[in-house]
Amino acid sequence: MEHVTEGSWESLPMRLHPRVLGALRELGFPYMTPVQSATIPLFMKNKDVAAEAVTGSGKTLAFVIPILEILLRREEKLKKHQVGALIITPTRELAIQIDEVLAHFTKPFPQFSQILWIGGRNPGEDVERFKEQGGNIIVATPGRLEDMFRRKAEGLDLASCVRSLDVLVLDEADRLLDMGFEASINTILEFLPKQRRTGLFSATQTQEVESLVRAGLRNPVRISVKEKGVAASSTQKTPSRLKNYYMVCKADEKFNQLVHFLRNHKQEKHLIFFSTCACVEYYGKALESLVKGVKIMCIHGKMKHKRNKIFMEFRKLQSGILVCTDVMARGIDIPEVNWVLQYDPPSSASAFVHRCGRTARIGHGGSALVFLLPMEESYVSFLEINQKCPLQEMQLQKNTGDLLPKLKSMALADRAVFEKGMKAFVSYVQAYAKHECGLIFRLKDLDFASLARGFALLRMPKMPELRGKQFPDFVPADVNTDTIPFKDKIREKQRQKLLEQQRKEKRENEGRKKFIKNKAWSKQKAKKEKKKKMNEKRKREEGSDIEDEDMEELLNDTRLLRKFKKGKITEEEFEKGLLASGKRTVTTADVGIPAWEPDC
Repeated sequence: MEHVTEGSWESLPMRLHPRVLGALRELGFPYMTPVQSATIPLFMKNKDVAAEAVTGSGKTLAFVIPILEILLRREEKLKKHQVGALIITPTRELAIQIDEVLAHFTKPFPQFSQILWIGGRNPGEDVERFKEQGGNIIVATPGRLEDMFRRKAEGLDLASCVRSLDVLVLDEADRLLDMGFEASINTILEFLPKQRRTGLFSATQTQEVESLVRAGLRNPVRISVKEKGVAASSTQKTPSRLKNYYMVCKADEKFNQLVHFLRNHKQEKHLIFFSTCACVEYYGKALESLVKGVKIMCIHGKMKHKRNKIFMEFRKLQSGILVCTDVMARGIDIPEVNWVLQYDPPSSASAFVHRCGRTARIGHGGSALVFLLPMEESYVSFLEINQKCPLQEMQLQKNTGDLLPKLKSMALADRAVFEKGMKAFVSYVQAYAKHECGLIFRLKDLDFASLARGFALLRMPKMPELRGKQFPDFVPADVNTDTIPFKDKIREKQRQKLLEQQRKEKRENEGRKKFIKNKAWSKQKAKKEKKKKMNEKRKREEGSDIEDEDMEELLNDTRLLRKFKKGKITEEEFEKGLLASGKRTVTTADVGIPAWEPDC
């Protein structure tokens, strides 16, 4: 490993505690990185900081060390339930990672207690743990932390506990403001004292982060750390030791290229990014069957309790494959990742940089490869201009072999695989339609037939995006997909039971009048209100003095008039209809506007 150094820790203007220096030596960090040497002195003084540095540059220590030093210098020592520092991060994996790093530094300081609050755990147990052990330093995800502020009834008055807060850190700040986190962050900030030190750390500074800097930081110092040399002049956002490649291949060739690549790099550690959870489930299953002798694991945002275990297990592996979504794209530090493979380009350009940054961390080398369709090749130029991220082309691998028939055979043998493939295809198309870079990733230019072959589908799914389209280049399998059984006998038994129940209901309902479900009361009320307004409008237009209770009869008479005008009924039938409804016409000679007299 080549050290990215900015001097030793002893060269800082403010001396660090001997035990903090000891922890740094144990972890094998004798030198500071640029972001650490720039941030730590300012953060330890009365400065709020907004730090931007390339991914993998050591931002975690840039806030963990100042937090400890600030708490050690407090005039009044923290009590058990007083919160001195709060670290908020977007994902539970990143929170676990920060908690582990922090634990190395708090170990020599038993006076400080730390606690981890993340999703996937029992909130009641978190409350009890805090009440028993306290939590001077909290590492949390936004949703769980917001929930904890609402648990006063369970004996946790967190709003009172955070009055002693000295330091707030928002890690991966740009991501925290995405996908609904903004509301949670704003709620949390309302509980925190204004007199505090705040740090925003991210690899990219978005417009939303700028807004938060202006609103939440007092007198902020902006720190932007770039790579030296050529990278500095181009403000490159990825580490200079990262080799970035792209490969252009058709949708029905992409899977074969991926498998061939993985078979040739079995002894290495890989992260493979897909655009959706359903794609991770489907292709993860496919790779397990087709790439032998390698540990393959899957992780995505819809997993609840398993995520933490999978993440921790993969970090310990010397070689293996982690199939994942962007839940693993931010700040995650997995040791010795050799390749980051992006099977699907991410929905935003900034996410591309974060994905690549899972390798080539803290001075190590690493490589990244993104697979692009021929129509997406201009994305390479876009990344170079927009993200200052140059890519080299990697030629298609030869003699890859066609593995899609094997994937089709898997779908024919197991309904679970068939259904996963259909869901993956649908989710991919829907994600593609929402791509931020819509001028390059155009749904209408997508070759659906080639894409369906690439997913090894047996037939095209029914979805709005495919309605009315013909696919002569796609040949569906000559099989009734309803007859494909589940390999799992229990699931198949349940499916057959459900099918039999549906057939029975169909037989019973044959010949019966179709039942029309009553509409919700709120909808009925809205319909009545609408009808009432329409009636009042007609009354105004016609200048009628008829009371509301007679309006329905008037409408019936109006319908008769329309029929008479269109020649559907004779004049005699028209008059008979009026008489039958309890009215009599004054004249039918002028049928344009008949005049009615209510019977006395």
